[in-house]
This record gives sequence, C-alpha cells and structure tokens, in this order.
Amino acid sequence: MAEPMRIRVTLQGEIADVKVLIFHPMETGLRKDPVTGQTVPAHFIKTIVATHNGKPVLQAQWSQAVSRNPFLNFRVRGAKAGDRIALSWEDDRGETATIETEVR
Repeated sequence: MAEPMRIRVTLQGEIADVKVLIFHPMETGLRKDPVTGQTVPAHFIKTIVATHNGKPVLQAQWSQAVSRNPFLNFRVRGAKAGDRIALSWEDDRGETATIETEVR
C-alpha cells in the first residue's frame, strides 16, 4: 500500500479537530467480481486506535458495514501545539497501518 492514510489536525483553543482519510478497499465479502462472477473475499478494517501523546483517546471496532476509503473525524480535548496525534488500524487479514502528526 503506497499511502494508507492522510491526517490533518487543526487546533481551536484546547480542542484538536482530527480528520483522517483511510485508503482501504473495505470489501464486504458479498460483492461479486463483474468479470469472473466470483465473490470478492472480505477485507475490512477491524480495529481503530487513536492516541494523544501515546494515551488512547479513541478505540473502535469496525465491520464490513463501513464504506470504501473511510473518513474519520473526531476531536481531542486538552490538546496544545506540539502534541502528537496518532491513528492505527488493523484489518481482518492482519495488515496494519499507522500515521502520526504534530498538532500545530
């Protein structure tokens, strides 16, 4: 995977607005390939963890119901310039990705 995610953090007072675009196929396992007619195997993100300076601030369990290339937006209270925000995911095939940025 070339670029699995993009992240943007904007600081408004002490609240960091975090926006993450995740590039992932999020296959349900129900779709059929239009060329072969065979079912495309499931491939989706199972867990998401976001941290603020290493401390978890968001944990989520996802399923096949999330669309392709999901967009995630959340806010972190108590952030200040120079803090680190990171987001990691793991999918049903054991693939993982992490992205980290500094609050500015």
